[in-house]
Amino acid sequence: MSRIGNNPVSIPKDVKVNYKDSLVTATGPKGSQSVKIHPDMVVKVQETEIVIERPSDDKLYRSLHGTTRQIIHNAVMGVNEGFSKELEIRGVGYQASMQGKRLLLQLGYSHDIFFDIPEGITVTADRTAVKVEGIDKQLVGAVSAKIRSFRKPEPYKGKGIRYKDEFVRTKQGKTVGGA
Repeated sequence: MSRIGNNPVSIPKDVKVNYKDSLVTATGPKGSQSVKIHPDMVVKVQETEIVIERPSDDKLYRSLHGTTRQIIHNAVMGVNEGFSKELEIRGVGYQASMQGKRLLLQLGYSHDIFFDIPEGITVTADRTAVKVEGIDKQLVGAVSAKIRSFRKPEPYKGKGIRYKDEFVRTKQGKTVGGA
């Protein structure tokens, strides 16, 4: 039994939701987003909530039930509030800045890294802080993971790009001495 799938998705006041031909479209103050769902899943759009039901208790439908509900919930929340991820850059000389629609990263390599921002994503950079914002939760997470992958935090000094509240465990390193 899906615990998440049984919860209805509440619709905020300023969000409109339409369902037609297995396509759920949410429109709100931040924009509009459409998500395609499995055609066998039953979606009932009411005035203040969306209820997702599965046609039977087959393994496929049980696995899709909670996933479908969460995808619709993320679309509704995205057009209403939006999603954001914050990254911080640590290291001497490591910094980020915006150049038009591109993110310039200086991460201790022999060259600068230019990252083109995808459509629908807003990035703000303030030297050691990078904020990724958008209405699509999956795309916000993918873009922030890609930016982090250019220089992941290393375990000895902790230099690199990390998420805002990420804890990086540091190692001791080699010790001098002999027996």
